[in-house]
Amino acid sequence: MDFKKLAQTLIPDKDLLPLEEYERLYPERSLEKGAEVTRLAPSPTGFIHLGNLYSALADERAAHTTGGVFYLRIEDTDLKRKVDGAVESVIRSLDYFGINFDEGAEISSPLNKYGPYYQRARASVYRAFAKDLIARGLAYPCFCTEDELNAVREEQTNEKKITGYYGAYAKCRNLSEAEIYANLKAGKPFVIRLKSQGDPSRKIIFRDAIKGEVTVTENDQDVVILKSDGIPTYHFAHAIDDHFMRTTLVIRGEEWLSSLPIHLELFSVLGFKLPKYGHTCSLMKVDGGVKRKLSKRKDPELSLDYYRKSGYYPKAVVKYLMTILNSNFEEWERKNPQTDYREFKFSISKMGKSGALFDIDKLNDISKEELSKLTAEETYEFLYGWVKEFGTEADGKHFADKEYIISILNLICGIGGKKRRKDIVRAETGVSMLDYFFDDTFSPEYSYRFDGGTVNAVLDKFAAAYDENDDNSVWFTKVKAVAAQTGFAAEMSDYKANPAGYRGSVADVAEILRIAVTGMPNSPDLCTVMKIIGKERTLKRLAAGRV
Repeated sequence: MDFKKLAQTLIPDKDLLPLEEYERLYPERSLEKGAEVTRLAPSPTGFIHLGNLYSALADERAAHTTGGVFYLRIEDTDLKRKVDGAVESVIRSLDYFGINFDEGAEISSPLNKYGPYYQRARASVYRAFAKDLIARGLAYPCFCTEDELNAVREEQTNEKKITGYYGAYAKCRNLSEAEIYANLKAGKPFVIRLKSQGDPSRKIIFRDAIKGEVTVTENDQDVVILKSDGIPTYHFAHAIDDHFMRTTLVIRGEEWLSSLPIHLELFSVLGFKLPKYGHTCSLMKVDGGVKRKLSKRKDPELSLDYYRKSGYYPKAVVKYLMTILNSNFEEWERKNPQTDYREFKFSISKMGKSGALFDIDKLNDISKEELSKLTAEETYEFLYGWVKEFGTEADGKHFADKEYIISILNLICGIGGKKRRKDIVRAETGVSMLDYFFDDTFSPEYSYRFDGGTVNAVLDKFAAAYDENDDNSVWFTKVKAVAAQTGFAAEMSDYKANPAGYRGSVADVAEILRIAVTGMPNSPDLCTVMKIIGKERTLKRLAAGRV
């Protein structure tokens, strides 16, 4: 068969460059030895989840800790899945978590010399290499219809054989020259398939950058490399793109391990140097005592929107993922609590080889710790940023008074005190903690533990004695006086010595006042709360709290 003639017939494009010209257009990058070039290559579907962030963080750290490059490529070969604005959404989502690209799609960078970064815009490159494979007898046209392929798949399934287009099932692999041209003359649509040279009885020992030695069988599937519209499949496009964008390390999910034999063969027949591959473990959770993969359908925490809408501090999410990515990160963090996590020497070889357990409680602890490091001003800016995007109209009005909010934050966070409080887990809970400082969101639950007469006596007597100019010592002296006047022990020692002789202790009196003023039995320093909300509002709440 005249393969060169066939290649020209199937791909008659006149604008294709000689293959060596592509090597000149996309030269080796000028980087230090050991510098990694990594990429994130999502489809433009608009959905980016925790697994994407997990991989992107590994990519970004692997590149930037070695002085390399991290770029964004969009794999848009399937137009049916494309969602408008999806690329910008990816960039925006990752930027929120502090993960930035050095070059790529929709990135303004002087490094953008290896584009286009959209695969559909690179069609001529793929077609040039597909044409070369046809000319070398390593690819061929396939005229099988969808119904014919379904019939083959059904036959294989019934016979309990591996499904796919290979061996005796590859019906177009050995078409004669006359049959091929007859099909073309009849106008039959076709795809271009790789003519696999692999033998599934042979094994390949592959060194995975994460999992170590992995044994796979050689590929014998005649996979499609160009679809009927001339656009490549993922398998073919990624091999060519990773070569010409000079990717040195591909980090991807372990679900791609099954495709590894195909990719090994494609790099081989194309004559390209194989990049390092590292296959990440799946993110797992314990559900009913059983470990399972995080699911888009079952687990809201898989979506990155969940963390933004809930108001997780972005650095906390990143630091939590770092604890999963490298087992020695936590020890380093303990020794370097004030050091930027980017100073940690990330290593792909220390990534987990089996399922990583996602623990929301641990994330919450890290989030509380990170938020406790912020100043009142920084805390305000973080909470207000969340309010502007996700808060209520009332929240927006509250945060317009920056000075008042900061005075509250200084109290509830213990900023400037002997011990910094770590009560705020995320913005959503942090903002709701401020509600009782405003009349329009103050919704008390008066759950007193004493009868109405006792409660009213405590509230009335304290209201009569209250002076907003009192310091904490004088304020508490008045609380003790009210306790003594209403049958409570003014001193805790007296109550402990004779609990039956009193209605309760001074702590119970303080609780009655706290419930009336804040609506809760627990709150930060009540004297300071009263000073912040002011005398008029304090007295109104004491009056309204009567039973």
